Amino acid sequence: MNPALKKLGFGEQDRVVIIHTDDIGMCQSTITAYEHLLDFGLVSSASTMVPCPWFPAVVRFCRTHDGVDMGVHLTLNSEWETYRWGPISTRDRASGLLDEQGYFFSHPRETVQQARPADVATELRAQLERALAAGIDVTHIDSHMLAATMPPFLQSYIDLALAYRLPLALLRASSAFLIQFGLDADQQEHYMHVAGELEERGIPLFDAVMLLPLDGTTDHIARTKALVDALQPGLTYLVLHPAVDTPELRACAPDWPSRVANYEALSSREVRDYIRQVGVQVIGYRPLRDLVRTST
Repeated sequence: MNPALKKLGFGEQDRVVIIHTDDIGMCQSTITAYEHLLDFGLVSSASTMVPCPWFPAVVRFCRTHDGVDMGVHLTLNSEWETYRWGPISTRDRASGLLDEQGYFFSHPRETVQQARPADVATELRAQLERALAAGIDVTHIDSHMLAATMPPFLQSYIDLALAYRLPLALLRASSAFLIQFGLDADQQEHYMHVAGELEERGIPLFDAVMLLPLDGTTDHIARTKALVDALQPGLTYLVLHPAVDTPELRACAPDWPSRVANYEALSSREVRDYIRQVGVQVIGYRPLRDLVRTST
């Protein structure tokens, strides 16, 4: 059984899920979507992209919504062609964080190939510290496009969570997960060792991660219900990328129809009622942060 769930008083057969919204502050429509979903009562956590232009609006939102469960979506990539952002800690090309136009690289593989791990660590810390300095009561950290969890940067990601006594989005060690993410034998062994040490220190880790896809608009209500049906006992991280339909969203994000479909599914009474009826336990990150701060 997941030791974090045991500490929280759940049983071995309980299906516990954090319903999480990524990319808050990427553009304005993500903030509107999150506000609506928060009022609707199904989403349990979110994370903001500090380098993005709408981050100050996220700060204002958090100041006016006491107790909001907001983490930092640590960002090392800028994936869109016509809407870009870059690091907040440096403009030095030698860091390997900037492409030829002065933005983050589009894909994590480029960041892995180019970025110096020490400069990545500095950038991750700068993003978290900016959120804290702005007054956000940060509940956790996670990773945009999983870049911060890549082998060259994983230890910096973990060290940041430990230094600030925050939970982080990371899976418990399992062979299926390690193979899925293409780790070689040495990397698999290292990850299993690291994950085991974290749990021994009382750091909560997830049994599974699920994603409401961004590959089309086909019946996201049914797809969400199917994900709920597939939940196994343990702690699951269910990730979505909701946004309301605006001209700005359509202009900046080629996958905008899927983001709107994500939003519509999680603001559906059908989905909310279904999750409540099947007995899934929805929690946020705050209980996990409490565990971290009583264990470290």
